[in-house]
Amino acid sequence: MSQVTYTQPTRDDAATADLVEWHEARVAEHDDDFAAAKELVTRLGAHYDPDSGVATFGFWTPELLDEGVSVEDVALELLTPTEKLDYEAADEGGLEVDLHRDRLPVERAGEYHWVAVENVRAGTRDKFGAFYRLVYETDEGEETLTDPLAYSTPFGAFAPPELYDWESLDVSRADREYFEQLGTEEERVSTSEDDGLPRVDPANAMVEIHPGTATGDGTLGGLARQYESIGDKLEAGEDLTPAERNFVGYDGIQLMPVEPLTENREFEDYWREQGGDEEGLTVGLDRPDMINWGYDIVVSAYSATNPGVLETGRPDELVDFIAACHNQPEPIKVVFDVALGHADNRGAELLNDRYFEGPGMYGKHLHYQHPTVRAILLELQRRRMDYGADGIRVDGAQDFTYYDLELEENVHDDEFLAEMDRVTQEVAGTEYRPWMIYEDGRPWPREDWELASSYRALIDQHPHSFQWSPITFAHNTPALLTFWATKWWRVKEVCEFGSQWLTGVANHDTIRRGTQIDPTVEFNQSPVNPYLGEDYPETLDAAYNNPASSMFFYCFAPGVPMDFVHANMRAPWGFIRDTDSIWNVKVVSDESKFIYWQVHDEQFQRPEHFRRIKDLGFADRAELLTFMNALSAAVKSTDYDLDVMADMLSAMDQPLGDDLSAEDLEEYAYAWMQDIHDFANLAHWHDSQDDERTAFDLAVRRFRQERPWLRGDVDFEGEEYYGYRHPTEGTVLYYGFRVSPTGDEQLLFAANMEGVPVEVSPELLREEMPSIPTDGWEVALAAPDVREGEEVELDNAQGIVWRREP
Repeated sequence: MSQVTYTQPTRDDAATADLVEWHEARVAEHDDDFAAAKELVTRLGAHYDPDSGVATFGFWTPELLDEGVSVEDVALELLTPTEKLDYEAADEGGLEVDLHRDRLPVERAGEYHWVAVENVRAGTRDKFGAFYRLVYETDEGEETLTDPLAYSTPFGAFAPPELYDWESLDVSRADREYFEQLGTEEERVSTSEDDGLPRVDPANAMVEIHPGTATGDGTLGGLARQYESIGDKLEAGEDLTPAERNFVGYDGIQLMPVEPLTENREFEDYWREQGGDEEGLTVGLDRPDMINWGYDIVVSAYSATNPGVLETGRPDELVDFIAACHNQPEPIKVVFDVALGHADNRGAELLNDRYFEGPGMYGKHLHYQHPTVRAILLELQRRRMDYGADGIRVDGAQDFTYYDLELEENVHDDEFLAEMDRVTQEVAGTEYRPWMIYEDGRPWPREDWELASSYRALIDQHPHSFQWSPITFAHNTPALLTFWATKWWRVKEVCEFGSQWLTGVANHDTIRRGTQIDPTVEFNQSPVNPYLGEDYPETLDAAYNNPASSMFFYCFAPGVPMDFVHANMRAPWGFIRDTDSIWNVKVVSDESKFIYWQVHDEQFQRPEHFRRIKDLGFADRAELLTFMNALSAAVKSTDYDLDVMADMLSAMDQPLGDDLSAEDLEEYAYAWMQDIHDFANLAHWHDSQDDERTAFDLAVRRFRQERPWLRGDVDFEGEEYYGYRHPTEGTVLYYGFRVSPTGDEQLLFAANMEGVPVEVSPELLREEMPSIPTDGWEVALAAPDVREGEEVELDNAQGIVWRREP
């Protein structure tokens, strides 16, 4: 590493006094604690002014007052690298770095601490800045506090954050023109109903992407380059590869969460302090490589980006990815998946007790009613979205609850959800309101939630908002026979009032649930659909990606259809995380049926797959399947007692030996998670993409893009139709008739959603829809292998759309 110039940071007394004065003025202006907090939290964290070179730091620290810590015993600690920090070296096996250590006194105002600093190094795209934290003395010794509102955490949420030049990042973003035009292009935005700010309009079609497995390197940088390459090809009129087609045809991308995650206590820290003195500190560094689907957040540093998906450790990668989407020949909106409904248990190590109301289903339940916590969570949302997102998907909105003392029960904090809706964004000098999407399955977790949920509670409260539909939410099982018949009551709702729903069967949750089904069960569930494939993996792949369901959602149904890129690629997907040191074995046991659904024998035998599992002795898929079934049974029979489980599994013939320990099971679980994470990487599946299928899938999406009017509800009281044939006679035939708002185009749709072949034609469909015209129809789109004629035979999962001009 090369030496870098170092100038000792100094406290700016005048700017510090201004901070305290500003704080006191804000408090004096408001009688309401929440109103005051909403202003105060905007200055929390570290903010660097590139014009003056001054950085301001603010911390909300009520715990220091509770502990009786004197302000004289509190300081801001700055840790500045003595040499240029090589992040790639940290990725290759660890890095040892020397840091200058400086401590500066702070000022206290109420429960807050403030300080302004000159000559402090700020991080940029090309260099790392100073790391910082609050330090204080107690009777037991020295303690540290992190910044929950940091912009950059290159070594994870449990390491000191980095001062980052956020203003310069915004100024240099490559999609500034996109935001400058925001509000001027009618097709992109509509005027907000309350204050005249533009609100981003919904997409016509969206794809969900997990950045950790979407490209070979599993980073946002890699994903940005992929979209830049695709954009260049589209601009030049070049053909896309079958694999590339799976990423396009959309004007919206829902990015799975990219916030800093919890970390596994059993693994070595990415930031390891190895010694130092008053002037310096030596640390060992590793580039974080947590395996996770993104939802196990600690809330702290939510405004930063998970370094596990950053190849450079620079927040610029997320901005670059968004810019690559915005700068496509046909711009793509980016929707962030915001999971502020809970915190992982380790969040309590980073946040003070005020943040939590108590334990929750996923760890810690956040204290939404506390005025400062409430304000900070909203500020974290604002900072997260200011990376340049067009939309926000609020994960698990039904989980935003608080305990009502009078009712003596948890109630939904709908006012907080309304506050989330009021947050505005400012990017590249443009203020706007994002497209709002809520995932809300209330009255979940009530046992009858799937039957009772309307999926419209938030739409009723916020008429501009969208929700995930009942077809999209959680427990979809299209690989089982009769799914499309038994779900008809929900499909009917999509047709009648689904214009503000996200629809489709494939997403990160539904495929995971699909792989958890035991396909060998003969009672208490529908059988596996025998028409979808020759084996279980082929069946699952076709269940979540087939012409019939795609054509229903894209060529007929209201709402915004959404796919999952892993389903498009017909690639494996499961529940992946190695961040849980307590429940990791149980999580793996829940995935025991993954092998049935996602792994062929020849795939298991490939040397690039399941390398760690093979190193543990599992030589073939059948042997692995037997052990996974036994592991699942042991979890259930012992109530997850690892020691007893180890004894039980030691008695069976399996490669791990006859003297298993709890540690052996944990080692196996981590090996499984890492192998599945690698197995699911889409780079492995590029060469297996079918040219005809991917071309058809893209054609279906383009059909929708050309007809945005299809998003509106079916006018079943007018001349439009929807339905499915009764009696089924072995085939669930969906059909429908739609008319463009101008009346210049009519569409006739039919699809064999599941079952034996069936013949269809405009004439035959007239039996179901007596008033439709029967002449003048021409085929607009047909599934591969459908032979066109006066009458068309649709096999299982095939569909057809005719069009006519009246």
